Amino acid sequence: MSTWPKHPVIYEINTWVWLGEVSRKYQRLVNLSSVPADEWDRIASFGLDAVWLMGVWERSPAGIEVSMQNESLLEDFRKVLPDFTPEDNVGSPYCVRRYVVDDHLGGPQGLAVARSMLHERGLRLILDFVPNHVAPDHPWVRDQPGYFVQGSDDDARNDPASFVTEGSKVFARGRDPFFPAWPDVLQLNTFSPALRETVVETIAEIAGQCEGVRCDMAMLVLNTIFERTWGDRAGAKPDDDYWSTIMPTIKSRYPEFKFIAEAYWDLEWELQQQGFDYCYDKKLYDRMEHGDAESVRQHLLADSTYQEKMVRFIENHDEPRAAAAFPLEKARAAAVAMLTLTGAKLLHEGQFEGATTRLPIFLGRRPVASVDCDLSAFYARLLKAIHGDVFKNGEWRLCERSGWSDNQSCRNILSWCWAKGEARCLIVINFSETASQALIHVPWDELRGKEWRLDDLLSEDCYDRNGSEIRDVGLHVDLRPWKSSLFELRAR
Repeated sequence: MSTWPKHPVIYEINTWVWLGEVSRKYQRLVNLSSVPADEWDRIASFGLDAVWLMGVWERSPAGIEVSMQNESLLEDFRKVLPDFTPEDNVGSPYCVRRYVVDDHLGGPQGLAVARSMLHERGLRLILDFVPNHVAPDHPWVRDQPGYFVQGSDDDARNDPASFVTEGSKVFARGRDPFFPAWPDVLQLNTFSPALRETVVETIAEIAGQCEGVRCDMAMLVLNTIFERTWGDRAGAKPDDDYWSTIMPTIKSRYPEFKFIAEAYWDLEWELQQQGFDYCYDKKLYDRMEHGDAESVRQHLLADSTYQEKMVRFIENHDEPRAAAAFPLEKARAAAVAMLTLTGAKLLHEGQFEGATTRLPIFLGRRPVASVDCDLSAFYARLLKAIHGDVFKNGEWRLCERSGWSDNQSCRNILSWCWAKGEARCLIVINFSETASQALIHVPWDELRGKEWRLDDLLSEDCYDRNGSEIRDVGLHVDLRPWKSSLFELRAR
């Protein structure tokens, strides 16, 4: 594969569910080795750089058994699938029994075929890695109990929600320190030097099968967080942090391999410093969902080296569907913003079609949903507009905007621009429910002394403007609520 673009577009697929739907569509059993070429062509037509096949690793029968005893989970399953049966619970993809592709999905050979099909279409493959925990029937539980945080018989007796007996040992259940323990997984001790050595080899095996990993809850294994969560149970804190111990070896073997962090709690910068290529930008998501244009803009004032290593999204399997979380027009404005920012962009299977149901990750089937054809057409235009190299490898800059003493609606406007070689693009978004006007100040001196045509790639509108006026006075814009323009600038 060629070098990764600097600002890749990634598409998440729920692998188990997707293959089931493809099987029903073609009325035959389809796994990763037998997906029809037309299906890969359809995915490639979106203009993506990578596909994240979420949940390919071997599922845990023990984890399924635990989840089937959880009435809260079963209630969630029935809300989504009123005709739910136990067969629909295929287990959590983050309760990993082994880092081997599940036989149901086609096994390692099936993944190799799928990867080849993606490569033929210029697409890279991303898979999962879960650093914090494994399934209770993972071979390490039997063979390497020292890899885990352990407890006492008293712990198992007095706090069975947090500790469980497996064989002759008591193990801590996996956890996020702000929530009760997860009942279906056991907590790895990431302070263990032996575990770290094994993890290096595990990720190296994964890296031989793909071009990058999305690391689940990556901040949980930072030394400071892990020590705060587990205290003396974890033993002595190592001098070196978890990720900075592991990544150099992987990068030396696979220089182009990418690490992507699911990250929260304002720890993105620290994870970047330890080697992550990209980190989830949950703060941007929250500000787009609940804040206003100015709060979004303030977030985008951060240093460019930080910005370009963020993963922008408006939905993924952990968040509500965008079509459910955002009003219709706001969802489109958020999509334009997300897909035209610097950094990586994460799209989610079903997002283009307007899916509204967030599927519990345990389920192997989702309800049949109608397709929002207008939304699909919108995404088709938007993805085509951002497919150029200027968005993949260009320079992104936030644009200033100003208003007038009697009209400060400019604060509702977001604007930024991209440049690479002769290519120039300008994005303007009214991120509000009221009509808004502004002067957009584009930071390109080379505009002066020329006439420019501005083609809006999201509509059929085009405008002729004087470059000196754009540069020295500003480009006047007047946008209806939630409307966006993506201008391609060409000298006349």
